[in-house]
Amino acid sequence: MSADPISAQWFTSSHSQGTGECVEVAFLGAGDIGVRDSKNPKAGALRFAPGEWAAFTAGIADGRFDRG
Repeated sequence: MSADPISAQWFTSSHSQGTGECVEVAFLGAGDIGVRDSKNPKAGALRFAPGEWAAFTAGIADGRFDRG
């Protein structure tokens, strides 16, 4: 685990189709989660606190971000 997004170990979802159009996620220091664009990793990353990440993933599971 690294507090530095540059040296963190990034991974994509096991559901990724390998097309290069994915987001990557890394576990950062203090329980934070990093998210970045797999096509442009040098553009930077978003950093989420544990509670923010939990709310986001719960919203996904609840369908709050579904279109239509």
